[in-house]
Amino acid sequence: VNERAKKTEKRATVPSRGNLSVSPMNCYAYAYSRFTKISARRINHLIHSTPYIIMEGACADLGMKQLFDEDSSTFTYLLWDAETKDAVLVDPVDIQVDRDLKEVDALGLKLLYGVNTHAHADHITGTGLLKQRVPGLKSIISKASGALADETISEGDKVTFGSRYFEARATPGHTAGCMSYVMDDKTFVMTGDALLIQGCGRTDFQGGSAETLYDSVHSKLFSLPDDCIVYPAHDYKGRTSSVIKDERETNPRLGAGKTKQEFVEIMGNLNLSYPKHIDRAVPANMKCGVPDA
Repeated sequence: VNERAKKTEKRATVPSRGNLSVSPMNCYAYAYSRFTKISARRINHLIHSTPYIIMEGACADLGMKQLFDEDSSTFTYLLWDAETKDAVLVDPVDIQVDRDLKEVDALGLKLLYGVNTHAHADHITGTGLLKQRVPGLKSIISKASGALADETISEGDKVTFGSRYFEARATPGHTAGCMSYVMDDKTFVMTGDALLIQGCGRTDFQGGSAETLYDSVHSKLFSLPDDCIVYPAHDYKGRTSSVIKDERETNPRLGAGKTKQEFVEIMGNLNLSYPKHIDRAVPANMKCGVPDA
């Protein structure tokens, strides 16, 4: 692992935020740039066989590990205050709960929240199972989603763990209840399905609207700092992250000067297939991931 990490560091493209500490053993999140195409199985192996990263700043250090579910191509984010060990999971997947709790235990963390960016259609959230296995854990989702959770949040609300927090920005359009989560120092944003790497989520079900998504991304996400790292909920081409500047300038759907009307036409002509898990996933996710709740 040491040798691979050292080699990886040489070809890593690291965003220029001054408070990111990147060493040979913690650069995995940047080692494969948004333009590198490798298999989902390979990226899953790399993510699970390399260490987490620690982001150092004026406030308490932040730990972060990006995890991947091959079946749904979903990223789950484990974040924690490096001093207090208070932690949150963002977009957990039901079939990966054992993996997630193994990570939590190995790092000695106290898991406070299971947070969703929206009510997903491609997998069942892990928050229901996490609540059964972690005493006191609370589930969080947006109020606009209409889903059940211990806490529902709106624009500007903060999810706090230790001395760190991320702030909710309402980014509807993929669904009516989508939220993006901006880290307190704006070093990164977890965009859910609103903004993907060189793409975006579909807008043809669950109260989706291409016009609304265009406005959400341009006003709430493209307004973030150029070097703010974009961590999406999914990727299907082996990429792990991007940055706001690149998405604003080159995203073929939403960036590169695309007008709202052009975007609406693009989204209206995608001819996407019906999501294979939607009939099972959405009802479950409206009840915190517990189908019979």
